[in-house]
Parts: sequence; structure tokens; C-alpha cells
Amino acid sequence: MKVVIALGSNMGDTNSHLHHAIDELAKSIDIKAVSSFYKTAPMGGPKQDDYLNAVIIAQSEMDPLDLLVEMQEIEILAGRTRDIHWGPRTLDLDLIACGDLVIQEPHLELPHPRAHERTFVLEPWFEIDPEAFLAGHGSIRDLIRALKE
Repeated sequence: MKVVIALGSNMGDTNSHLHHAIDELAKSIDIKAVSSFYKTAPMGGPKQDDYLNAVIIAQSEMDPLDLLVEMQEIEILAGRTRDIHWGPRTLDLDLIACGDLVIQEPHLELPHPRAHERTFVLEPWFEIDPEAFLAGHGSIRDLIRALKE
């Protein structure tokens, strides 16, 4: 199934963290497209440095929860800690969508519950898939337009 994963980093060598995450993800999923890297201001949380963000589109036969666990392991290998809610991080990997699946579980919500509000997810996604739709929210193009109004 088609999966959309958002990547972000604002600690250390952010460029290397994102490239390493892409390389690690490619060991388990078939990456079809990688967006440009976007420098973005942090949303919420404590004062912190800007983020480097990207989105990948891939094909995966993994169960979404198994993919999420693997993504969290990649974050940990990059030195990610979860000490401060919305705090700075070496690596943040978010599973945005898995096909048109809608999942409401304690450890996994699909589509990602805040993706439709985040230009740092929508703009890189739009770059590599301008016809994309986010289940339950509509076209990425329309979501970006609404956020800019």
C-alpha cells in the first residue's frame, strides 16, 4: 500500500539525520519519492531551532503498527528522546497515511490527526504528489490553500 511519512529534525546535523532516516527506511519499504528538504519554524512547544522537514512516499506491505514501531526504532538510533512534549529532536518520523486506512488506536491514528493543519507536511507532500488526498480531509492542494487564507 502507499504510505506517506513526514521527517523532521532540529538538533545536530539535521541534514544527515534526514538522509540517514531515509536510508534506514529504504531497508524495509520501497521509497518512490522524496521531497526537497524544507526549513520551517517550530510549532508550539518550547523555544527551539528551526526544523528541516521532508516527506517521502513509499510502497509497503508492512502492517501500519509494525511500520510505526520500526520508525520509532530509527528515531531512537538517531538519539531521539521524548522528554519534552513538542520539544527539539534529532529526528521525528510521523506516519501520515497508509493508503486510505482510517485507524483509531491508542498508539496509532491514521491519517495523522494533525497532518491537515501542518504546512511543513503538506507542502513537501504536494511537491512530490500534487494530486494527493488526505482521507477525511480532501486534496492536499485545497488544504494548503485553506491554511494560507
